[in-house]
This record gives sequence, structure tokens and C-alpha cells, in this order.
Amino acid sequence: MPAMHVRLGAFSAALVLAATLSTAASAQKKYDTGATDTEIKIGNIMPYSGPASAYGVIGKTEEAYFKKINAEGGINGRKINFVTYDDAYSPPKTVEQARKLVESDEVLLIFQSLGTPPNTAIQKYMNSKKVPQLFVATGATKWNDPQNFPWTMGWQPNYQIESIIYAKYILKNLPNAKIAVLYQNDDYGKDYLKGFKDGLGAKAASMIVIEDSYEVSEPTIDSHIVKMKATGADVFFNITTPKFAAQAIKKNAEIGWKPTHFLNNVSVSVGTVMKPAGFEAGQDIISSAYLKDPTDAQWKNDPAMKAWNEFLDKYYPEANRADVSVMYGYIAAQGLVQVLKACGDDLTRANVMKQAASLKDFEPAGLLPGIKANTGPTDFAPLSQLQLMRFKGESWELFGDVISGDVSG
Repeated sequence: MPAMHVRLGAFSAALVLAATLSTAASAQKKYDTGATDTEIKIGNIMPYSGPASAYGVIGKTEEAYFKKINAEGGINGRKINFVTYDDAYSPPKTVEQARKLVESDEVLLIFQSLGTPPNTAIQKYMNSKKVPQLFVATGATKWNDPQNFPWTMGWQPNYQIESIIYAKYILKNLPNAKIAVLYQNDDYGKDYLKGFKDGLGAKAASMIVIEDSYEVSEPTIDSHIVKMKATGADVFFNITTPKFAAQAIKKNAEIGWKPTHFLNNVSVSVGTVMKPAGFEAGQDIISSAYLKDPTDAQWKNDPAMKAWNEFLDKYYPEANRADVSVMYGYIAAQGLVQVLKACGDDLTRANVMKQAASLKDFEPAGLLPGIKANTGPTDFAPLSQLQLMRFKGESWELFGDVISGDVSG
């Protein structure tokens, strides 16, 4: 009889152990819609057509990067299924595509949807559905609002940080400037303008001689440039997307207006802005950077640049390597991979946001030296440092130190 007790005891202990193990196994793996043992389904929305189509290469680069990750075994054994749609930079279309991705395709999250108006149109929807709107491809300041929008997170340095840095430079180096500002008439343009005025402080009213806005539907902004020259402004802050940035640079040269020209960093691509505008027309324009410009000779033998070129050779050979947007997409894709790796086997939407808000000195290959991604529960702005640069010859030259901007400072 005692032996029987021992055996039963051992048997029940084995049952307890088995139950514990199966509980541990099920505790280890947690999935929300869009994730399984074999797949992580990621949604994306890009302007592959329409007025902002120059940015479409970002989606193509990200798609290529995920192919690379899948070829190397995926993330913790799971392959990325990247579903990307065109919204033509039209907010109603963005809403349609976001609904399709969330409700029909059943993605785990939407990653790097592009543009301020398009993301604004889906922000409330994404947060009500509790689906991550992660690392959006726009520098609007409002993506860093975890209290009101805990499911939305930015990626690049925000527009107000960037324009505060320009304003500080102007106050220090051009204190008597008469400034003309051209901006896109939407949230993106107004965000830059707000940061710029905040940076100039009390002097904004006297220094800014004209604020002129254009609509993204306008075929050309030539008339706006002519109007600005007529004010006698000697500093020009050009808050435009690539197509219009190239037009502005070209028109300035045509009419012989030579102000100190500041160009927002969303339009600094040598391939899609500076070259089409004409290198001669773009000399000495000032902007800022946080990633390595592929056309900059100083990175020729840089290991990160070599790895980028090898990646493109294999997975995206037709890419325009002079287009900084290709580097941008490459860096953002590394950010998502970092977050998904950190999620381990807990691929819930809540854990995706938790890991995205836990980046510590993360340095994706391609960022400028000294620039790192950091986030926290109350800080949804991964990148917040920039370095000023000036256009010389056929490329940008960095100058000064890496600057941390903040909206209050």
C-alpha cells in the first residue's frame, strides 16, 4: 500500500508538472490578430501616386528590408507579411485603406503610414480600435501624445524641434533678418511654422515679413516665390514637400532672389529635390539631418553605408541611391524589427506599444554618429537630435554639433 501512495504521489506530481509546463508554454506565447507561430502581418499606407509620390520609395525600401529579414529566418522564427497600399496622399483614401488593413486584412499593426494629413485622418480610428499606428512617417509634433493617443507613435525628429533649431541659428547669426515663410497649408506646414515662431519668441512678429501658404493641389508655387521676393526678405524658410521644394529652389534662381535659404529636412533628397532643381540653384541652402546622406563622400567607406549598399544590391537593386528617402525607410524598418524582436513570443498589440516605448540608445545603421533612438512611457518621440548642414557642390556638408531640440527649450 505505501508503494501505491508513492506511485500516486509521483503521478500527481507529474500531472502538476505537465500542467505547469503547458501553462508556461501558453504563457510564453500570446497573440493578437495578425500574429501566429509563423507570421507577423504588418500594414502600411504610402502615397505611391499623387502629389507626394516621391515618398513612395520609403514603402518599397521597407518591403525590401522585410524580404531580407525573412530570407535570414524572420523574427524569432516568424516571417513578416508586409501589406502595403496606396492612398495617393488623400486622407479619405487613407481612412479606407486603414479600415481595410485592420478589418479585412487583420494586421497586427500599421507601420510607417506616411504624411501628416493622412495620419491625422486615421489617428482616432486606430486608437479606438487599439491597433498600433507605429513609427508614422511624418514629423508632426502631435504623434508624441501618449496620454491622449497611446496607440500612435512618431519616428523622426519632430517638425517643431527642427524649426526651433533654425530659429535659434537665425537669432544668433542673422539677428536683423527679414524672413519670408512659405508653408504647405495643412497640419504639417502649420506645425513647422509654430515651432519656428516659438523659436524666434518675441522677435517673430517683427522678423517675419510674410507668411504665405500653398495648397498641395496647386500645380506650381512660382507665383508665391515672386510675391516673397517683392517683400525684400533676406531669409527664406521653405516649408515644402519634395515636388514644391524643387520648384521653389528653381524659381529663386530664375528670378535672382538670393536670401539665406532654410529648407525643411523632409525635402533634402539630392536625387528627388536638389538635382531636379539644379545643383547651381541650391548652393548654400541650410537644412538639418539625422541620417547619413548616401551622396556624401565622407561615408564612402563607412561600414553602415557598405551594408546599406549590399542590402540594396540584393533586395532593391533599382533603388535611386541618391535619394535619402531610401535611407530613411531602411532605418525605420530596423526600428520595427527591433521592437518585434523585443516582443519575443508576446505578440499582442499592447506589448508592441510597450516595447516601442522602451527603446534605449538604439542605433539603427544609417543614423549620424551620436544620434540614438530613445523612448519611454511618456516620451513617444524616438529621434530628437539633428545636425545642421549646408548644400555645397552636389552634396550636403554637415556643420556644427549634434543638437537636441525640445519644444520648450
